[in-house]
Amino acid sequence: MRGAMFYGRHDLRLEDCPMPEVGEEEVLIEVKACGVCGTDVHIYEGDEGAAQVMPPTILGHEFAGVVAAVGDKVRGFRKGDRVCIDPNYYCGSCEFCRNGVAHYCTRMTGYGTTVNGGFAQYCSVNERQVYHLGDHTSFEEGAMAEPVACCLHGIDMCNICPGQHVLVFGGGMIGLLMVQLARLEGAARVILAEPVESKRKIGEKLGADITVDPFAKDMEKVLQEKGIHQIDVVIECVGKPETIEQAIKVAGKKSVVMMFGLTKPDEAISVRPFEIFQKEIELKSSYINPYTQGRALELIDSGRLDVSSMVCEICGLDKLDAILSDPVLRAKGKYIIAP
Repeated sequence: MRGAMFYGRHDLRLEDCPMPEVGEEEVLIEVKACGVCGTDVHIYEGDEGAAQVMPPTILGHEFAGVVAAVGDKVRGFRKGDRVCIDPNYYCGSCEFCRNGVAHYCTRMTGYGTTVNGGFAQYCSVNERQVYHLGDHTSFEEGAMAEPVACCLHGIDMCNICPGQHVLVFGGGMIGLLMVQLARLEGAARVILAEPVESKRKIGEKLGADITVDPFAKDMEKVLQEKGIHQIDVVIECVGKPETIEQAIKVAGKKSVVMMFGLTKPDEAISVRPFEIFQKEIELKSSYINPYTQGRALELIDSGRLDVSSMVCEICGLDKLDAILSDPVLRAKGKYIIAP
């Protein structure tokens, strides 16, 4: 089979790879769609992602496809089923797994990180991590279930109350998902801060009440002119120190600041503790997607969540290296690889 093998920083090679073996509790998936994630970019650049990568390995953890074969002990799936995966397989026996916080599992297997993933024609996955796609969900939409699941964990931690004002930094795929989820949580006004006009337009289509360029004008002044005097929840989806600092600055009193974007491991932010104290800001962060995959799939299949508008291109494995290496390409939107 063809696969994109990662050998280390900036070293991705399209190769003929061995077909995955299918264990007795595993499902062999013919991959039809695999999303390019910010974590893939971090790994490609040599940074640490949510899990430690040991090259050579096949990246890609947001994928959907068709069941090609099943192991002898698999009971929930059969050949021909349309499926997607939750890439984080927990051991179930470590201290964190036994205490209800399995996403901190010390022996976690990550498909597309610690073991081979979906940037290939086939991938073998433990049955526990496989989910059926709904009748109204395409393979491309199914590949988006994992990032939606991560966003759900983050949005749950924000504790948005109906009637509150929510500000989202970043109009990439994650930010646009957060805009929609904030609306579903009951936010009265959702503001999107994004410098790229085309992304602000998509944000407006997906439910942002106000869109602003955070670099063009004094954002606080612009919001006040539009009648927004209190920001209750700020969700930072860019993963840059300067936007995290700006998120803290514009956050209102008794507010929550969710640091959702993934920074580089060695980056730091400048924070004035007195400002945190004075406004009683809660600083939070969100780590992967503990048991939210099913909810994500329900939202997608019901049509309550648009996961297609932010996809800019569906392409083959031959373009993957260019996407991972070129920030200008990635700025256009979400890429889906069809191996």
